[in-house]
Amino acid sequence: MSKLTDVPKRILIGRALRSDRLGETLLPKRIALPVFASDPLSSVAYAPGEVLLVLSIAGVSAYHFSPWIAVAVVVLMFTVVASYRQNVHAYPSGGGDYEVATTNLGPRAGLTVASALLVDYVLTVAVSISSGIENLGSAIPFVVEHKVFCAAAVIVLLTLMNLRGVKESGKLFAIPTYVFVGGVFIMIAWGAFRGLVLGDTMRAPTADYHIKAEHEGLAGFALVFLLLRAFSSGCAALTGVEAISNGVPAFRKPKSKNAATTLAMMGLLAVTMFCGIIALAMTTQVRMAEKPATDLLHNGVPLGSGYVQNPVISQVAEAVFGKGSFLFVLLAAATALVLFLAANTAYNGFPLLGSILAQDRYLPRQLHTRGDRLAFSNGIVLLAGAAMLLVFIYGADSTRLIQLYIVGVFVSFTLSQTGMVRHWNRHLAVEKDPAKRSHMIRSRAINAFGAFFTGLVLVVVLVTKFTHGAWVALLGMVIFYATMTAIRKHYDRVAEEIAAPEGPSDDMVRPSRVHSVVLISKIHRPTLRALAYAKLMRSDTLEALTVNVDPAETKALRDEWERRGIDVPLKVLDSPYREITRPIIEYVKSLRKESPRDAVSVIIPEYVVGHWYEHLLHNQSALRLKGRLLFTPGVMVTSVPYQLASSEAARARARKRQEWNAPGAVRRGPAVERPKEPSAKD
Repeated sequence: MSKLTDVPKRILIGRALRSDRLGETLLPKRIALPVFASDPLSSVAYAPGEVLLVLSIAGVSAYHFSPWIAVAVVVLMFTVVASYRQNVHAYPSGGGDYEVATTNLGPRAGLTVASALLVDYVLTVAVSISSGIENLGSAIPFVVEHKVFCAAAVIVLLTLMNLRGVKESGKLFAIPTYVFVGGVFIMIAWGAFRGLVLGDTMRAPTADYHIKAEHEGLAGFALVFLLLRAFSSGCAALTGVEAISNGVPAFRKPKSKNAATTLAMMGLLAVTMFCGIIALAMTTQVRMAEKPATDLLHNGVPLGSGYVQNPVISQVAEAVFGKGSFLFVLLAAATALVLFLAANTAYNGFPLLGSILAQDRYLPRQLHTRGDRLAFSNGIVLLAGAAMLLVFIYGADSTRLIQLYIVGVFVSFTLSQTGMVRHWNRHLAVEKDPAKRSHMIRSRAINAFGAFFTGLVLVVVLVTKFTHGAWVALLGMVIFYATMTAIRKHYDRVAEEIAAPEGPSDDMVRPSRVHSVVLISKIHRPTLRALAYAKLMRSDTLEALTVNVDPAETKALRDEWERRGIDVPLKVLDSPYREITRPIIEYVKSLRKESPRDAVSVIIPEYVVGHWYEHLLHNQSALRLKGRLLFTPGVMVTSVPYQLASSEAARARARKRQEWNAPGAVRRGPAVERPKEPSAKD
């Protein structure tokens, strides 16, 4: 059966890779740029339009503020890029904002950053896919009519591509990303040449339309609020900038230098494209409205519900290249495709952050494990599921989804840069070298300005977008924070409960006789109890067995084993593909082949928990092993249970309700009152 399921898996995601081939999956800068920067690069396809949409509330007269808003976005982009270049040099381990905040501001700040980033990554996928579907839908009516289904299909496709591995997905995404960037730069250059050198008059298809302003002639505080809201919408161009600092371990050596260079390249490309599109939109007189059916007028008549409002980049491309021209079609296709691929930034950031959080016991441990293709497969699947849920809830409507956007990323920006200021203060307190101190002071100044600026933008975003949907993102952050806190408390409680004592323990008392092979992963109370139980079995051979999935953990286990002087030989099985079940099964079968008439007893220590959700937080390796071993002739499987405190609490509650039944009661059916034995009188 396993072979039948393995064939389609290999077709979809490829053959499994050995752990020692992890270095082959590291990315050069030319591949890392589309992998980690596809989100901020592609956001220029919709960020200028969001600025104009907000300004249209005050009518066409407010459009002349768009260049100044673009300048503010550019200053913010360069500030954030310069700040994150300090991050990647100081914290190259891949923890990014989470590690910076945790180390310098404490676990709560780190968890707040993690919650914000997780929410933002999910929104990145939902917004990018929905926007791409809408761009494609203007040419293919079927996509518009079934956009939720189409968005879900694209998410599934991207998920499969990422399950094949970071490097493989990067190669697939590099070509359309570079075609899009090249197309935008050609459009900007050709538009500038036509306008400045040839003196051509370029007009967008909406240039003759008028906008029916919701609030004509805004002034004072109302105008300032409108400009701030437009600025916060334009800040969508900054989403995904932090992904590079989170993905430093995926770069080739020298990792920090390559990551910093990629950051600079991304920032320069993004701001140039953003400003170029804004400038061309003003030159070609693009008109956008939040409600185009009623607010866009042609000869004084509303366009009606049949009008489809094309994105700013499409209108500019039509004005510059001409509708139907090769370059227009190429750019339109590349734009739709790169918006789909922009979600790849989240597909690389979310699983990596999830792995780090799982290692710190804030998320289920399964998220820390690499899959067959050395990608964090469980994190990729979790991200896809969460994004798909948002797409269904919001009907794949990018206008509604984008209101939830960028809140989380500016929370992480602000806390990260504040943490970096604390980082430099701590190092300056002990550093004596004048040259190094000068470098640190300069870096601190950059991060301090970044913290101030991004904090100011965060306030603007919260004030201007809260009632438009930002509260949903904040609610999502609270839910993530509470969930991760509860998971950490559970793991801490279990770790404390099963910690192996230094001296004599009741768990070492021999309860009875049995043994052969004791499966272990760490030295804790369940392990000690299983070893004590196995020793009294008086078997001819007794050994402990572990699988080498993580060399560092295996070395720590060996050292602890020797330090404690445990008088049971420890055998380590290598597992280059990070499998646990198969190496153990093959080893047990080899013991049977060596002595077919002997029996092999496999002893498995297990936790006993009392809540259904606790089962989700612990690896189910024991269950899979038992399922395989029970069908292996001549092999006996023994579970040595270790009851956690929650199991006793669950049993006590059940007894109180008089509903506690022994194992197997469900198979026998509900308990019934047995008839009385007949008496002599009867």
